[in-house]
Amino acid sequence: MSAPAIPTIFSPHRRSMRVERALARRSRPDAARFIAEDMIDDTLERLAFLRHKARRVLVLGDWTGALAQNLRAQGSEVAPPLALDLEAPYPAGGHDLIVVLGLLDAVNDLPGALIHLRAALAPGGLAMAHFVGGQSLPSLRAAMFAAEPERPAARIHPLVDPRAAPGLLQRAGWKDPVVDTHALTVRYSSFDRLIADLRDQGLGNALAKPAAPLTRPALERARTAFDARVDANGKVPETFEIVTLTGRRSLAGT
Repeated sequence: MSAPAIPTIFSPHRRSMRVERALARRSRPDAARFIAEDMIDDTLERLAFLRHKARRVLVLGDWTGALAQNLRAQGSEVAPPLALDLEAPYPAGGHDLIVVLGLLDAVNDLPGALIHLRAALAPGGLAMAHFVGGQSLPSLRAAMFAAEPERPAARIHPLVDPRAAPGLLQRAGWKDPVVDTHALTVRYSSFDRLIADLRDQGLGNALAKPAAPLTRPALERARTAFDARVDANGKVPETFEIVTLTGRRSLAGT
């Protein structure tokens, strides 16, 4: 019996383009980068705690370049940035460490991507992947629903529920799998600033069939609904759930 077809929810081209947009915007002095910085700091803390010294390293999705720079300063050989199909086998393996920042939220075949990550590791190698999880962006979701209450369009990605992640890692053959989460809360003065921050950080729309742009009246309804959630300081809190997956390839190389 043939394997079930994998639904095409995300566009690889649009996924690549949102990273390209983040690269183009990163030189702006006001460009947001707090999610990438949080993921990079978390990666370095975990590596220090695990005392994992990696000679050959692959970093995917770090549009800031800061993680590769830091790892090279520690003596690691970091591969040049690659434009890879996350859902296809990698052209090179034998990495002692692979770190993925923010890309796995928009793959159609997440189990397959996790299998390819494991296969690209050397025996005993460590993989670490951070991405934005399912409890993220409640204020934006509420605003989008208010914009189109009768026929809401698909404008925000379906995001991974971290409760499902342990099973995914086991299916993908990761050894010593660990899944944990933490939340970042950011307060915004406007709906438009939130949208700009998402684009700055490569978190824009990568859906294969994106909805048409909001009409002007719908956009105003979204802004009004967003502003209605202001706190005592006149800002709207928004939450980003950061999910981190860690695991290894077995020493036997399986």
